[in-house]
Amino acid sequence: MHVDPITGLLTGVRYLSSPNADERPAGCIPELIVIHGISLPPGEFGGPWIDALFTNRLDPNAHPYFSGLCGLEVSAHALIRRDGEVVQYVPFQRRAWHAGASNYCGRARCNDFSIGIELEGTDNLAYTAEQYHRLAALIGALIKAYPSLSREHIVGHADIARARKTDPGPAFDWARLRHLLEVRT
Repeated sequence: MHVDPITGLLTGVRYLSSPNADERPAGCIPELIVIHGISLPPGEFGGPWIDALFTNRLDPNAHPYFSGLCGLEVSAHALIRRDGEVVQYVPFQRRAWHAGASNYCGRARCNDFSIGIELEGTDNLAYTAEQYHRLAALIGALIKAYPSLSREHIVGHADIARARKTDPGPAFDWARLRHLLEVRT
């Protein structure tokens, strides 16, 4: 896996542009990686709904849960599906709208200086081996492309938005990810 330094895009993955992004503030560079968990509807995998949410095309009538998401403008830089497929929505040098109200080490507005990676899953269901391997490969490519990133500054959404979020949840195996990252570097 490789990040094109000019476009900020991953090579060899599907790219679906999200309108829910903008330029980072002047002087802000990626310094933090935030791991998220998502499933739409909750607990269901593999459908078109995450793509639809991140591109503002989610039909609120397609499922009762979706009516509560109507008008929500969110994105992530990338998604790793259960089978390991990677989809990119926002070039890494741009600001994706993934963290919301957030704080990391006393710095607010984590979207300004972070890269958001969604894993298709739930807080309480184990993530797949394919997801861990692709996540480690993606993080390795990001650290290579952006020297301001490091293995020491990788957190879950719950870590930067404690009162609001729980993802990637207790089912996420941080030790497994750390081991895979050590093996890769």
